[in-house]
This record gives sequence, C-alpha cells and structure tokens, in this order.
Amino acid sequence: MQQELKKILISTYKPTKGRGGFTYATTLKEALSQHFQVDSLNLSPENKLPLYFKIPKILTNLWESSSVKSYDIVIRDLDSCLLLNKKPTKTIAIIHHIDYSFASLLVKFVFFFLTPLILRNLREVDAIVVVSKYWQRYFEKRGYRNVHLIYNGFEPSFYNLDLDEIEQFKKNYGLLGKPIVYLGDCQKAKGVTKSYEALKGIDVYLVTSGKQGVKIPAKNLELGYEDYLKLLSASFLVVTMSQFPEGWCRTTHEAMLLKKPVVGSGRGGMRELLEGGHQIICDDFNSLKEKVKYLLDHPQEQKRVGEAGFNFAKNFTAEKFKNDWLKLLFRVCGNKIE
Repeated sequence: MQQELKKILISTYKPTKGRGGFTYATTLKEALSQHFQVDSLNLSPENKLPLYFKIPKILTNLWESSSVKSYDIVIRDLDSCLLLNKKPTKTIAIIHHIDYSFASLLVKFVFFFLTPLILRNLREVDAIVVVSKYWQRYFEKRGYRNVHLIYNGFEPSFYNLDLDEIEQFKKNYGLLGKPIVYLGDCQKAKGVTKSYEALKGIDVYLVTSGKQGVKIPAKNLELGYEDYLKLLSASFLVVTMSQFPEGWCRTTHEAMLLKKPVVGSGRGGMRELLEGGHQIICDDFNSLKEKVKYLLDHPQEQKRVGEAGFNFAKNFTAEKFKNDWLKLLFRVCGNKIE
C-alpha cells in the first residue's frame, strides 16, 4: 500500500553538538528538507539541570511525540525508541552504537531496565538504520529484520583548508616547533586518558578538544567546527583509541579526509573504516607508543598512510547519503522514486 510522504519528524533523546549522532541527525535533516517538511524534537530540555530533574519533561516529550499523528514518518534514535508511534505512522530507528559503560551511575541504572524494552521495540519498527557493517551484523545475528546500512555522509571539498590559516591557527594556540598528535575528544570513553599515559614521554604536543570530560595534562582546546578541522589538519597524526564499540567514528573519517594518518583501536564500526583506509589498528595501549613513534620517525610512511586514508574516505559523499535515505523512505512508504 502506497503512502504519500510529506512530513517527517526526527526525534532524538539528547544530541550533543559536535558528536557523531548530532552531526548525523543534522545532516539528515538538511538532506531531507530539500524534499519534505522535516521537524526536529530533542526530548531532553536544553538546560544544565541534573538528569533527575529533567526526567519528567523527557517522559512528557516522549509521550507526546509517540502520540502525534500528523507525521508520515518518525525517525528516532536509540533512546527515543522507548515509545513508538502507532500505525499508520511509520517508524525508522537510527542506531549508532549501544553502550552505557562510561555513562553516569544514574544513566547506567536507568538504562539497565530500559534497554531491554527499547530492544524489544526495535523489532516493531519499519526499518533500522545502522552506520557500519559491525552493527548491521549485530542486529541481523539477533534476528532483527529490515536492517539497513546508511553510512555517514561528507562533502570532501569542505576539507580543503588554507595552509596559511592552519599555520596561523598553530601560532594562535602556541603549537609551533614540534609535531602535534591529536588524541581526540577529551572524554574517558574516547581513550584519551590512557593514550596520554602511553605517549607522554614523546617530544610532541599532545592535544585534545571539546568539553574537558577528564582532566589530563594534555592541551585541551574548546573549538568551533572550523577551528577543530584546522586542529586536525595541523596534526602530524591522529589517535582515536576509543574504549567502546563505536558506530563509525567521525573524527577518524575527518582525519582521513584531511590526509592525516590515524592510529585507532578499531572498536566497533571503526575497524571497518580503518581497514578500508589502510590505517593503523592498535589493539592495546601497550603498543600505542611504538606505532606513533614509527610514523613520527618515518614521514614518508606518514604521507603514504594519509593518502591511502583519503582515497577511501572520499567515497562517503553527502550526495550518496541523501540518495540512500530517499530510497529507504520511499521503500518504507511504498512509493517509487521519480
């Protein structure tokens, strides 16, 4: 049965600006807004109150979003799949990863009970979208149907940065005179604490970015997106030693688009990205220093690995992202693409 597709709601629990899930949802809204009316709903209030003060409002927003009947399709992230819309509204779930091991004790406690309910609801949705083969296999092995792989989308031309601006960036932040090794988003889950401990004896600038979730002696910069890309481009190499199963890892992908070699843990979907781009997989922190020093001591190898990464990463275009989503939407609604 065909259903005319006009209005879409993208419902997320708490997208954090700059993180992969936020960027994916933002890119999706921009792409689909060219064809449909697309609205967004953030279930969690945008204030600094503790989580337990937000819970009533979160539940109210979740209930209201699941009761709305004016949308043809509701696209939900993992946490907002706790409640689903009734038919004829179609539901698509976007799953980046499932992991609460580095969350607060309250979040761990809450989702210990909620996760089984969410996973049960995922069997009822019209489609599950994952962002890597790792998570595609995860759901298919557990008997889930209608699992669709739609990778992150990037516009490669956006990553052509001006060399003079990069040099000025280094000067502005006191990063001249020796190589920069970027350790990633300053969060424990991203492995920055252990990465710093492994690399602290090397004569380089060890740099993290974003809100400082853990206190380590590395230089941490809170940057806008353009300056964040300048930091990546200014780096000699990038380390992404995530300690949880990633959905994909946009930092790794962006570094590859900037022709920077990546040494990464390969956890979750990140392994597909590293292997596809012929980057360096580091399975444990004990060997991290050796792998980083090898690239530092062999600039030709650093250049070769950077070029290999770019040649793979450039294939994940924003246009393909949009087209893959349009095909899925029309399939879910029973329409044909004109």
